[in-house]
Amino acid sequence: MLRIAIPNKGTLSKPAIEMFREAGYAQRTDDRDLACLDTANDIEFFYLRPRDIATYVGSGDLDLGVTGQDLLIDGGSPVAQLLPLGFAGATFRFAAPAGTMTDLSGLDGKRIATAYPGLVERYLEEHDLKARVVELDGAVENAVRLGVADLIADVVATGATLRQAGLVPIGDPITVSEAVLIHRAGEDASAGPVAQLIRRLQGVLVARRYVMLAYDCRADRLEDAVALTPGIESPTVSPLHREGWVAVQAMVQRSEVHRIMDELYEIGARAILVYDLHACRL
Repeated sequence: MLRIAIPNKGTLSKPAIEMFREAGYAQRTDDRDLACLDTANDIEFFYLRPRDIATYVGSGDLDLGVTGQDLLIDGGSPVAQLLPLGFAGATFRFAAPAGTMTDLSGLDGKRIATAYPGLVERYLEEHDLKARVVELDGAVENAVRLGVADLIADVVATGATLRQAGLVPIGDPITVSEAVLIHRAGEDASAGPVAQLIRRLQGVLVARRYVMLAYDCRADRLEDAVALTPGIESPTVSPLHREGWVAVQAMVQRSEVHRIMDELYEIGARAILVYDLHACRL
C-alpha cells in the first residue's frame, strides 16, 4: 500500500486534494480528518503540515508527498522531485525599505528576517554573501519596522503586502516555486503503483491545459485547417454525408482555443465546438 502526504491547510491543500480527486483517488470530505483510506487504489493519504511533508518522505515513513519547492529547499530533507503540479506558484525575494538598497551587493553584514532560513542560508552561501539570518514564524513584513532586521526574504505575490510595510523587492528572485510531487531520493519511481499515479496526475495536467476541438470544413481546405489544429499525434478526420466536407477533431491548447476558432472560421470551417477534457493518457 502506498502512503502519501497531502498538505492539510494553506494554499497547497485544496488544489492538491482537487488534483488527486480528478485523478481518480478518494480524498477526505471533512477538513478535520487526518487520514483517508482509498481501498480501491490501495493508497492511504495523510494530511500533514506542508513543512513536515518532506521530512516524513525523506525518512521513508511515507512514500510520496505534495509540497512546495520553496519548503523542499528550505527543509533540506533527502527527497527528490517527481513531478511539478502546476499550482501554488510563488516567487521568493529579498525586500528592503524603499531607498535603502539598490541591489544585493549591500547584503553583507545585514540582518535578514525570514520564515525560510534554510533557503536563504543556501542562497547566501552560493553567492558568497555574509549576512545574519533571523528566523521568524511568518508575518516577517513587520520585522524591519520593529527593528528586528534590516530586510526580509519572503514569498512575494502581488507585492501589496510589501508596499503596505514600506518595502520594495531587491535584486532577482531567490527562487520561483510551485507545488511538486516528491519521493525519497534514490528510490525507483519508474514502475509499479508510483508510475501509475504519476501517469494519472500527468493526465490531469494535460486535461487542464488542452481542450478537444471539433469542426466541419471543406475537404479542399483541410490542409489549412490541419495546420491550425495539428493535434498531439494527428487530428482525426472523418468524411461527412455532405460531399466534399469532412469532420475534424484535435486537441488544442486551452489558452489558444479562441484564436484558433476565429482562424478556422475565416477559412470556412463551421460547427466549431469545444469540449473539456477530464483526464487522458498520451
